[in-house]
Amino acid sequence: MTALTIQQVARRSGLSEPTLRYYEEIGLIGPVDRDASSGHRRYQPEDVEVLQALSCMRALGVGIEDMRVYQANRARGRAAAGEQRDLLLRHAGRIEAEIAAQYARLDYLRAKAALWDARSRGDAEAEADAQARVMAAFDRMDLDIG
Repeated sequence: MTALTIQQVARRSGLSEPTLRYYEEIGLIGPVDRDASSGHRRYQPEDVEVLQALSCMRALGVGIEDMRVYQANRARGRAAAGEQRDLLLRHAGRIEAEIAAQYARLDYLRAKAALWDARSRGDAEAEADAQARVMAAFDRMDLDIG
């Protein structure tokens, strides 16, 4: 693969051109080579590989500081394997908690729908059961009602 323009890299990585410039500015990538005549960025295959990894990290909700740590650990290789594992597992735990919260919200919505279904049918027993499920799901939801 030959050197790519910023537009080509944006398409391949899923990152916007301003984000690509920002990542270079803050040192997550680069410095990126420049075309001698135009001064435009020319990304090498290894730049694209790094940016694709950063794009995945960003999509997973990993912040800039942890991206920095991730990049530093990649550069250190095996010496940083344990730190890299811990970083990734910490984010996996965060995502697991987010998934659990979404399941609680889903259970709440389903229980509410069952409640209203029971009401529409005039089934007091099913309504009471659904109401109990609504309250249980509500208790599991992590609501920030500050």
